[in-house]
Amino acid sequence: MRSAALAAVGIAVHTAVNARLLRTAPPAGTVTEAVSVLLPVRDEAAHLDDCLAALLATTGVPRLEIVVYDDGSTDGTDRLLAAWARRDRRVVALRGEAPPSGWLGKPHACARAAAVARGSVFVFVDADVRLAPDGLARAVLLLRASGLDLVSPYPRQEALGVAERLVQPLLSWLWLALLPLRVAERSPRPSLSAAGGQFLCVDAVAYRRAGGHAAVRDQIIEDVALLRAVKRAGGRGVVVDGTPLAANRMYPDWPSLRDGYAKSLAAAGGSPAASAAQVGLLGWLYVLPALAALRGRPAGVIGYLAGVVSRTIAAHRTGGRRWPDPLAHPVSIGLLGYLTAVSWWRRRRGQATWKGRPVIASTDRWMAGVHPRERPEQPPG
Repeated sequence: MRSAALAAVGIAVHTAVNARLLRTAPPAGTVTEAVSVLLPVRDEAAHLDDCLAALLATTGVPRLEIVVYDDGSTDGTDRLLAAWARRDRRVVALRGEAPPSGWLGKPHACARAAAVARGSVFVFVDADVRLAPDGLARAVLLLRASGLDLVSPYPRQEALGVAERLVQPLLSWLWLALLPLRVAERSPRPSLSAAGGQFLCVDAVAYRRAGGHAAVRDQIIEDVALLRAVKRAGGRGVVVDGTPLAANRMYPDWPSLRDGYAKSLAAAGGSPAASAAQVGLLGWLYVLPALAALRGRPAGVIGYLAGVVSRTIAAHRTGGRRWPDPLAHPVSIGLLGYLTAVSWWRRRRGQATWKGRPVIASTDRWMAGVHPRERPEQPPG
């Protein structure tokens, strides 16, 4: 128990160090180069209007285009998109159907959008993200000021329901607590990679040199995979502070949250054994000390409080709730373990789906699929 408490204290200190080192965007200014915002959508009628309205209200980016690829929506997204394209020539509307064999939907949509984009910077955005008026310009200015090839401004996460408040803060806490940020942005090691496809800025030349989304066409967690591809091609990138630049609410209820994590957590682990090891380590660090604290053991109290402090620092730095949510950190870790088990259960039973499509990574040896080709290729069409 003492070793777990000491490790939790060390992670809390590391969280504080990372919070100071986290790259932030420069003040608002004008971007002189052409910027292409690439927006993949599928059944996003509930989000598209607000997302595009925010993007079109962008300031400081006079050479802006917004390429929207509608991936076979059936909820009226296509009609909304066509109306936006008629009203504003900066919106380029594309439409396709199911991705070809060997491709997952989002990488395919991103690749198709990138194929027609004309900017020197590509900015990938999800439909549930709302950018601040100066958010896009500041993100691009940060990309150029940092000298990196890719930056992923992590948006402020809006979490309202109980399940959201328990699980969503773990996303920013995990990389802020466990990833050495300044080492990660210089290191080519794949394990030192964190990125979020919700809001991701990449130099267009570096993107193409890395093979674009064709290089990650079968990856469920395509954002981290894209950063790894950029690193393999000699580039560098890292997650950065996007708190003042954008906000999003990923999952508004328990079913969508459960299904969203069930889609991706197995892929994050890579294998059942690796996932079990990751969850077990987090349980050892944060759940067991909390149980020991309930029995009055001093080391357990120290370990529990260290977890709460680490979560509080992360929440303060990323615009999350600092009170009382961090107090439930052990419960959050337990729920993460449950969602990981659900993810693997669905994967093994062939029940992993998202927006009506099966989620099968072609490199996943735990499921039958199409093996990747040696060379990445562009999507047909």
